[in-house]
Amino acid sequence: MTSGISNVTNTSSTASSSGASGNGSEIASNFTQFLTLLTTQLKNQNPLDPMDTNQFTQQLVQFAGVEQQLKSNDRLDSILTASKSASSASATSYIGKSITADGSSSQLSNGAASWTLTPARAASKAVVTILDSKNNVVASQSTSLTAGSQTYGWNGKTSAGLTAPDGTYTIKVSASDATGANVAVDTQLNGTVDSVDLSGAAPVLMIGSQKVPLSSVQSIGLSTSGT
Repeated sequence: MTSGISNVTNTSSTASSSGASGNGSEIASNFTQFLTLLTTQLKNQNPLDPMDTNQFTQQLVQFAGVEQQLKSNDRLDSILTASKSASSASATSYIGKSITADGSSSQLSNGAASWTLTPARAASKAVVTILDSKNNVVASQSTSLTAGSQTYGWNGKTSAGLTAPDGTYTIKVSASDATGANVAVDTQLNGTVDSVDLSGAAPVLMIGSQKVPLSSVQSIGLSTSGT
């Protein structure tokens, strides 16, 4: 009987190791062997020296715990797959829509790019600087900003009067009020979604070559571009 108990213990250890590695088929096979061995031992045990029930009860609990963990992992995988599918389906509905999202970079296309600027309060003086993808200044303008959100448009003309090529440009705003105190200005990008990148863990909206995370989208509207 000692040999039998040892075999039961070894089988349990193998099953636990298999469960840890996520091998569902192996844990099922080991569990079947365990039950067969346990049943045989119970049938042939010495009535005067019965098996220790605590030992095989603990092993049964151990097997059951590993099995439940495997099932939980399978359910979590299914939930994650369903969630990603739903998120992807939602993201594709943005294609062709005009969006406003957090960020300072926007896409210049056909001589037009725009941002939404929101100063903390009215700014009597604001210097708006446009930078290209290499962080070079391509245009600069002095203006004033009213309180609240407002759209700032750029026609793609550089400070030298040249037409900047289409691409991604970044806006920086330095503003001050009538007393000369600095005014913080939040910036948001505007653009029309033309595709969705589904290659990563989460879908990403594309405005030209610019990537916009779904979580950064603040508002959605109909496209203003011509059909």
